[in-house]
Amino acid sequence: MDNLSDALKKLKITAADKTEGSLEGCLDCLLQALAQNNAETSEKIQGSGILQLFANLLTPQASCTAKVANIIAEVAKNEFMRIPCVDAGLISPLVQLLNSKDQEVLLQTGRALGNICYDSHEGRSAVDQAGGAQIVIDHLRSLCGRADPANEKLLTVFCGMLMNYSNENDSLQAQLINMGVIPTLVKLLGIHCHNAALTEMCLVAFGNLAELESSKEQFASTNIAEELVKLFKKQIEHDKREMIFEVLAPLAENDAIKLQLVEAGLVECLLEIVQQKVDSTKEDDLAELKTASDLMVLLLLGDESMQKLFEGGKGSVFQRVLSWIPSNSQQLQLAGALAIANFARNDGNCIHMVDNGIVEKLMDLLDRHVEDGNVTVQHAALSALRNLAIPVVNKAKMLSAGVTETVLKFLKSEMPPVQFKLLGTLRMLIDAQAEAAEQLGKNAKLVERLVEWCEAKDHAGVMGESNRLLSALIRHSKSKDVIKTIVQSGGIKHLVTMATSEHVIMQNEALVALALIAALELGPAEKDLASAQLVQILHRLLADERSAPEIKYNSMVLICALMGSEALHKEVQDLAFLDVVSKLRSHENKSVAQQASLTEQRLTVQS
Repeated sequence: MDNLSDALKKLKITAADKTEGSLEGCLDCLLQALAQNNAETSEKIQGSGILQLFANLLTPQASCTAKVANIIAEVAKNEFMRIPCVDAGLISPLVQLLNSKDQEVLLQTGRALGNICYDSHEGRSAVDQAGGAQIVIDHLRSLCGRADPANEKLLTVFCGMLMNYSNENDSLQAQLINMGVIPTLVKLLGIHCHNAALTEMCLVAFGNLAELESSKEQFASTNIAEELVKLFKKQIEHDKREMIFEVLAPLAENDAIKLQLVEAGLVECLLEIVQQKVDSTKEDDLAELKTASDLMVLLLLGDESMQKLFEGGKGSVFQRVLSWIPSNSQQLQLAGALAIANFARNDGNCIHMVDNGIVEKLMDLLDRHVEDGNVTVQHAALSALRNLAIPVVNKAKMLSAGVTETVLKFLKSEMPPVQFKLLGTLRMLIDAQAEAAEQLGKNAKLVERLVEWCEAKDHAGVMGESNRLLSALIRHSKSKDVIKTIVQSGGIKHLVTMATSEHVIMQNEALVALALIAALELGPAEKDLASAQLVQILHRLLADERSAPEIKYNSMVLICALMGSEALHKEVQDLAFLDVVSKLRSHENKSVAQQASLTEQRLTVQS
């Protein structure tokens, strides 16, 4: 360390008159000391005040420039030295050196700037202001095609510098994207895929940039899918595959890239991993199994990529995914059910799958998870059944297969995601299926649970779906017994509240159900309708100019039906409905205008 102190003193003197020979010796001494104990040496360098002198030594002509840049790169490995490097005015001369033709100078300068930027807002900001990023990108473009080792080392350093510069900084990442870094990096990966260090740098850079939405379009216009799949096929090590997965996941959120990845053969790679890892108990293997199957599901979220893999239900990929459902691996059961839910996004696929026995497989899967089952598997299987129940021709087939009985086993679930999908599945199944709607609507346990969930204020989705199912049971069954069950369970007030929903479709469903109640079973419901202030709500809906035409129409139909109750009739008279209704006779919607005339007659006759 005495040598170091001497060297620092000597450096102060010789730096002033730039005696090259003496300088070289002092710089060598510093580099040696940094190699032995970087942190302590860096502290001494900072304490000596010679950082400021380095700015003058960073000139393109001087023979010691590369060594000075090397020293800065070494000291900047320490977090406490990054801001002092910025304060000493080193960034601007370093950025200027990026224009050098000397490869060693470029290498050490790239290292220095990369290390100063690492985890340092001040470092990044200074490099940004000095315009360093654009020069580095220009270098990457011009050097991209040369595959000699020295050149590849320089490319690796420059990629690393850009990575440190933009890491976890959205605005700097966006800046690099606007400068067109993505096509350059993709080209780099293709040409230098044999170089592990450079490949790794490219992958980390992709991982950073791929999170940004603005990057997806640029990535889609390159052959990134092809390059990544090619690289993936060559990888044996778990860590390397993991790095590629980390890039693939955000990229696969883009529909165009999903299709490119499918066409590049990623699916075959993923299926192979699943096959290799499914019986393993090793942590790494299980992690890879999860990542591969999750990514598979993600690829199926794109309409084009999904149809390509479905291949009319004959596709080998579709068949392989089907085999995951009865698997003993919960991860594969989950991925299989989610994949089916994704395949079930158009009527043709749904009809084909139901005709080919997929419903029975999903029911068997749900049966395995009734008692203390895996919530995510329950949710995924119910999602798949809900989607499959959408086409009209599938409803009766699924009902006769016993889907409602299987779904009802989950009524006791306390998990909102499961409750939400269970409700949606039942609602889809009874659509225009009068017998099924009546059977379910007379199930007191189900109706009581629905009424309970109608009050689940913490879970808007569950609350909304419960109300909609309650209304659907009445609308599709038109059954007095169903209405009685709902009245006895205290469901009327929820249907009245539903009529005030912000969603027109829900308001309408509620009004139609209430009109059926008033027409079929007004006596038992009368008290509940009055205490829920239905008449006042209908007055508000009719008076409100913002109410949709169908809401006005169904509100008037309901008013007419309520006249059968003395108590409700009196409420209608007290609220002067005639004024509101007579204004609607000139409504632009013909049905509303006609119903207004009929309602006015009814109100006049009975007043």
